[in-house]
Amino acid sequence: MAASNLGGSVLKYVYHSSSLYNKNPGQLFFFRGFASTLFVKGISFSTTEDVLANSFSQFGKVVEVKVMMDKVRNRSKGYGYVTFAEEDEARKALIVMNGQLLDGRVIFVDKVRPGSLPRTPSQAADE
Repeated sequence: MAASNLGGSVLKYVYHSSSLYNKNPGQLFFFRGFASTLFVKGISFSTTEDVLANSFSQFGKVVEVKVMMDKVRNRSKGYGYVTFAEEDEARKALIVMNGQLLDGRVIFVDKVRPGSLPRTPSQAADE
């Protein structure tokens, strides 16, 4: 089935092969295509989006960086997201950057599961 563009987000349709769907192979499971987004935890409270983008840009084109901020303390919550243009670039960054030092702290990098990204205010306004 072809991918369609809906509100700036690409929806991909994937056949779900679990035993629940074996009786009806036409049943599809869909998710937002964030296959090239990485979850980065353990970042320093002083790490900015620019620092995070610069450290990950050596692996490819970084499309978006989001450091989750504590609004009360006006500092990082210690985690963020990095989105690459290509999935291969994200895979390389995941392998190399996981367990590395960034701003004096060891960071842990993992692939984002579909649907686990926080909603931005613009996404909330679209609904």
